[in-house]
Amino acid sequence: MKWPCAFWESGLHSNSDKGDGSVKYILTGEGAGTIFIIDDTTGDIHSTKSLDREQKTHYVLHAQAIDRRTNKPLEPESEFIIKVQDINDNAPKFTDGPYIVTVPEMSEMGTSVLQVTATDADDPTYGNSARVVYSILQGQPYFSVDPKTGVIRTALHNMDREAREHYSVVIQAKDMAGQVGGLSGSTTVNITLTDVNDNPPRFPQKHYQLYVPESAQVGSAVGKIKANDADTGSNADMKYTIINGDGAGVFSISTDKETREGILSLKKPLNYEKKKSYTLNIEGANTHLDFRFSHLGPFKDVTMLKIIVGDVDEPPLFTMPSYVMEVYENAKIGTAIGTVTAQDPDAANSLVRYFIDHNTEEDRYFTIDANTGTIKTAKIFDREETPWYNITVAASEIGLCKALPESRDGLTAGHRTSAVCGALIYSGDNPGLVSHVPVGIRILDVNDNPPELAREYDIVVCENAKPGQVIQTITATDKDNSANGARFHFSLDEGLSLNPNFTLRDNEDNTASILTRRRRYSRTTQDIYYLPILISDGGVPPLSSSSTLTVRVCACERDGRVRTCHAEAFLSSAGLSTGALIAILLCVVILLAIVVLFITLRRSKKEPLIISEEDVRENVVTYDDEGGGEEDTEAFDITALRNPSAAEELKYRRDVRPEVKPAPRHHPSSSLDSINVQEFIKQRLAEADLDPSVPPYDSLQTYAYEGHRSEAGSISSLDSVTTQSDQDYNYLGDWGPEFKKLAELYGEIESERTT
Repeated sequence: MKWPCAFWESGLHSNSDKGDGSVKYILTGEGAGTIFIIDDTTGDIHSTKSLDREQKTHYVLHAQAIDRRTNKPLEPESEFIIKVQDINDNAPKFTDGPYIVTVPEMSEMGTSVLQVTATDADDPTYGNSARVVYSILQGQPYFSVDPKTGVIRTALHNMDREAREHYSVVIQAKDMAGQVGGLSGSTTVNITLTDVNDNPPRFPQKHYQLYVPESAQVGSAVGKIKANDADTGSNADMKYTIINGDGAGVFSISTDKETREGILSLKKPLNYEKKKSYTLNIEGANTHLDFRFSHLGPFKDVTMLKIIVGDVDEPPLFTMPSYVMEVYENAKIGTAIGTVTAQDPDAANSLVRYFIDHNTEEDRYFTIDANTGTIKTAKIFDREETPWYNITVAASEIGLCKALPESRDGLTAGHRTSAVCGALIYSGDNPGLVSHVPVGIRILDVNDNPPELAREYDIVVCENAKPGQVIQTITATDKDNSANGARFHFSLDEGLSLNPNFTLRDNEDNTASILTRRRRYSRTTQDIYYLPILISDGGVPPLSSSSTLTVRVCACERDGRVRTCHAEAFLSSAGLSTGALIAILLCVVILLAIVVLFITLRRSKKEPLIISEEDVRENVVTYDDEGGGEEDTEAFDITALRNPSAAEELKYRRDVRPEVKPAPRHHPSSSLDSINVQEFIKQRLAEADLDPSVPPYDSLQTYAYEGHRSEAGSISSLDSVTTQSDQDYNYLGDWGPEFKKLAELYGEIESERTT
């Protein structure tokens, strides 16, 4: 409901107001009392400060007229709105500036670069206060801006980064549609042209010249070359190649990715005396091409490089890369082995001196003539000790060998002595002018070592061996090589009489066999035999040596396995090994310990005889006591348990007292001898049934009957040992280890009979 009032010059007036001051006006709401105040008598509303539409566009207030005397409202409260009218008091602003942007070089005219936007805080619905127009203040004629949208575009064709890379453009935004009196704001746009591959590489010169000494090492870099490219980044990457020239096989080129330079390297050694210059055609080409600018190409360039080989003083050159020489062992000191040769490759062709690098002990075993290069021995060699020697021979021009004074410690003034050139000392001023060559010296063999047995042989012959039986095969070795020791000859010592026990057979394959010459050998008679043999080689001159073989006599199984030899007879005959004896002794110790423990416990604890009170059988006695064995005749009658012959008389029971004494029973001895077990048991059963002293309930009767002795005689052969028999007792060896001793006894008896 609107309050009926008149708004006059920013004031309120109630119809009830007669002008006598009885009406009081009250103002409440947004800004009442602070921004807006009301005259309570007249109702006029006044503003106390300036209003800013951009901060608050309107205010909602409530007004009421009341009776000043009673403070009662004269009319209902009314609401009214105060709107703030806009004026152009805010300039346009670029909130995101300044701007940094890039655009590719060589772009078409009108290429969009960036769109800028300015904002105006004034009311866009009231007048032109918020209507903004864009213009360019700086950056013409390279760029332009759309006045309505603020889009910045290129204004020229083919803008070249290499000519100018950075641009600073100032854009202005003005309100009031750009009219005079409008407010404006500006921002800066920094534009950078990015690179494209629009420039081909170019060598600064079409001809280059490079000096390379002939001493340059293979694989080393000898020079650099570079083609210039105005582009940057990957657009300037390039690759260098050798496209032709007589030095294409001697030199190679690679590209340094960091510096974009071509690195020229040496592939083969240079020789000034053979070729003094080379020519190379080198090409540098871009690796990343942009076909939009192919019309600006070609994107590669070629230059010519002439390489001049410089002459340097080179070390002597050996005629061979390595030498192999030979000398016989035991040769005299000073024997010439061979000669090395080196020449000065330079045009001066200076004389060469030779010397041996004494780096190892082997180098001191040889000497060399400093002028001729002839190598000689400095010691007597033994091929069997060292068959091969490696030394290093060095050669230098005579100009490099000069006499230098020695200091106290054997060092030259300022330099250590590294080699001896005959009577001169090599100073080491320029070690690169000394060449080296390896020399291998093979020591040739002479027959100076006699053959010998390959190893110590343990030869065994069985007691039951047969004549002509091979008991061992022997071999020999020779420290000399195969030319002087490959063929061996074996024989018995001819200086001794014929051996009746053994002989030797040469197998003609560098082995020999030892054979028996008689039947049966006895350890008791002789347990060791010695057999001297002679071994000779096939060298020139032939050498020989003598050795003595030891043959032991042993007892063997039928299949030839050795059972025992000499002192091992006791253990072998018993069939027991050392481990078995230890196990038996351990068992005996354990049994003794158990017995001692049992006796100790029995003595420490012995319970009295206890008869159970609950047992109604008066004749049953329970006790925990051992009897005295068969020697205790008081505990019970053992006679009835032995055999029927011992039970001729009835023995009374000792557990109960008999009331009636039974009549004695007599049986003939002959009947007891012939009685069998069944009849014996029946007879004892009948006696138990008729015995008045037997308890009224069943009882257990125990009898033990051994029976009569066998009618067969003894199988022992001890009584017939003196009888003559042709029986073969070899079968006793098959009965097992228990009969081995018996088989040995009968085997020896048979052997003595045969002898």
